[in-house]
Order: sequence, then C-alpha cells, then structure tokens
Amino acid sequence: MTTPVQLDGGYFVAPQITPDEIGGLAAAGYRMIINNRPDREVPGQPSSAEIRAEALRHGLAYHHIPLSGREVPEADTDALEAALSSAPGTTLAFCRSGMRSAMIWAARECRLRPAADVARQAAAAGYDLSAFLGTTGA
Repeated sequence: MTTPVQLDGGYFVAPQITPDEIGGLAAAGYRMIINNRPDREVPGQPSSAEIRAEALRHGLAYHHIPLSGREVPEADTDALEAALSSAPGTTLAFCRSGMRSAMIWAARECRLRPAADVARQAAAAGYDLSAFLGTTGA
C-alpha cells in the first residue's frame, strides 16, 4: 500500500486500498475509513461492501461517500462532516489516487477558513487544489 498522506492532524488520504490492508491500518491507529470511490469505477476494484466488511471486522468505522469528477456536492461535504463528527480519531479517506479524498476534505475545511489557507495546506501535502478551490496557487 502507498503510504497515506496527512492533510491535517487526523485526516489522511491514500489511493485505493484493498481489504487485506485494513488490519494493518487498524494496527497503525486508524479508526475510520472513508471510501470516496464509486463502486465499479474500474474492473477489479474492491467493492464498498468488501471494504466495509473488513473495516467492521477490525473495529473501524466505515463510510462510503462516492465522488465522481472534479466537483464535490454540498451533500457530500455534509456527509463527510457528519462522518468525522460521529467517529473521532484518525481517518483514512481513499479514492483512485487520493485527489477526490483531498478535494472533499478541502471543501469541508473551506467552511472553517479561507480557501487560500486550505490550498496552501493541501499543496504542502502534495495536492494542488488551487483550480478546485478557485485560488491562484499555493
């Protein structure tokens, strides 16, 4: 598995994970997994049900907030907010590359602070969200 990238104190993003990696994530201290990938996005991708079953088996909270494209609907940002409020602790959000998971994090963060600050923080972690956030760069 690719090493998760920390966006803030308790929120990490990663590319696609597999069910057999979840035990290691639990042992590493993660308490929640957020899947930002739609099922059947590509052939052979583990389903949300597979990831969920393994997460629950290891005592992790699990949420499926699938994102498509380069937009994050307000309802999905609300869902992330609810998920993070319901299960405090270290969270791993994943999608194909980690970008959509970073985008939904940024959408939530922009509710709390200026977009330019969020863009700089994301850029420091390796995610250029300036176009998504409408900023001129980080």
